[in-house]
Amino acid sequence: MESIAVIDFETTGVSPSQARATEIGVAIIEDGRIVDRYQSLMNSGAWVPPFIEQLTGISNAMLRKAPPSDQVMNEVADFIGERPLLAHNASFDQKFWDAELARVRRRAQPFACSLLLSRRLLPEAPSHKLGNLNAWAGLPDTGRAHRALADAEMAANLTLHLFGLLRERHGRHQADHAFLCQLQNLSAAKVRALLATAS
Repeated sequence: MESIAVIDFETTGVSPSQARATEIGVAIIEDGRIVDRYQSLMNSGAWVPPFIEQLTGISNAMLRKAPPSDQVMNEVADFIGERPLLAHNASFDQKFWDAELARVRRRAQPFACSLLLSRRLLPEAPSHKLGNLNAWAGLPDTGRAHRALADAEMAANLTLHLFGLLRERHGRHQADHAFLCQLQNLSAAKVRALLATAS
């Protein structure tokens, strides 16, 4: 399989128009495993509300000691390179990725979404929230939820599990990022038709 960068942000809120990223984690998947990782807190000068601190464990004091967000985004963009991206509930992470990259005048890449893919490939799962889904599928515990690298590794393990399902259930041995993007945007009926054409 091609190399894909699975990312996760922790942030001060839900919209980059009113919030900033506080941490980013990246897990690189390639040839059926996680081959590299990146994690950093990032100091944008934004204030962390108490309920976000309680959720993530990331405090304002921690961020005061963190490297500047521009430095982190340049580092992580160099680390990822030209790889395509994936996140769980990618619509959230993509907004922050695009906004933070725009601040350092870097170009964004396309995203696939393991949440949408899990809905297409695991419709029988009782929940498609990342932690619930990984526990249901018996995937490894990667650490504290709502910390960027732990969540990126959970999404990476889920994505590798979904690649396995594509091979074992559907006979599709070649599934690149473009195929994932195509699959996640189809209705259930069209998903069946696409997967019936094994590659």
